[in-house]
Amino acid sequence: MQNKEKKEIDSFNEAKNFMNEQALTCSMPPIIDEEMLPDSSLKSQGKTFKKISKKKDFTVIEEGYVTVIAGPCAIESREQLDIIAKIVKDSGLSYLRAGAYKPRTSPYSFQGLEHQGLEILKEIGDKYGLYTTTEVTDAETVEEVAKYVDILQIGTRNMSNFALLKKVGLVANKYGKKVIIKRGWASTIKEWLLAVEYITSKGGCEVILCERGIRTFEPYTRFTLDLSAVPVIKKLSKLPIIIDPSHAVGQSDLVVPLCRAAIAVGADGLIVEIHYDPPNALCDGQQALDRKQTSEMLSQINFISSVLGKKVK
Repeated sequence: MQNKEKKEIDSFNEAKNFMNEQALTCSMPPIIDEEMLPDSSLKSQGKTFKKISKKKDFTVIEEGYVTVIAGPCAIESREQLDIIAKIVKDSGLSYLRAGAYKPRTSPYSFQGLEHQGLEILKEIGDKYGLYTTTEVTDAETVEEVAKYVDILQIGTRNMSNFALLKKVGLVANKYGKKVIIKRGWASTIKEWLLAVEYITSKGGCEVILCERGIRTFEPYTRFTLDLSAVPVIKKLSKLPIIIDPSHAVGQSDLVVPLCRAAIAVGADGLIVEIHYDPPNALCDGQQALDRKQTSEMLSQINFISSVLGKKVK
């Protein structure tokens, strides 16, 4: 066995053991065993692959198109992300989302692979020619994240983290990155739009708003998805807006109907969580679409988009 191949396999085994320990600590199912991975995964390491080139000067939201960003809540392993990225690519999409640093409500939940996750995300994104996005969680790591991904994502917990917003604005312009900013779960639309000003005041990078649900008195769903935000944003600003139905409802069977509604109401795109094995996902598996649901969702929004004179990308 070549040294490089052995090193990669050892690295995978260490990561897998770490995941299983985390899963046991959090009373979650362990990650699937290596032998369960399909042949399309990167079980055999040390093999080179031809990178698919990506345009450096790209635009996330374009007139006449609906942009769909898909991927797992968290990067669990190189193999896991490779399988999901292939699903994204084979579905005709161009954008891969995946969490490396995962701020969680519970400190005992899986927190992500952090820097190792960034390296995996860049590798897999380059392999399939997919534009990548992940969340930045603090000002100290913004520049580090920007070196590995194409789009910087600001999560709901950090919408009012003004030091972070200003740093993201500076770094996004320095490295030519795009920015997605999610609405705070208790924030008004005015507060959301003002938060954007902290980013754009540092330069003219492309900023995309993301409605991901707000906290109300209704306990059945994780949050309440405010679809009225779409026409309101269109009325008050020229900023594009996408919808995150996965975090809004927290239940995979409700995600597809909300995807349909989001496109029908005029959203410029979607960001959804998908996984080839949701029951064994280390993070938010209950809201991730499986292969069949992903296919159904894309088929339905393709139809609705065509009625509106748009194409899905």
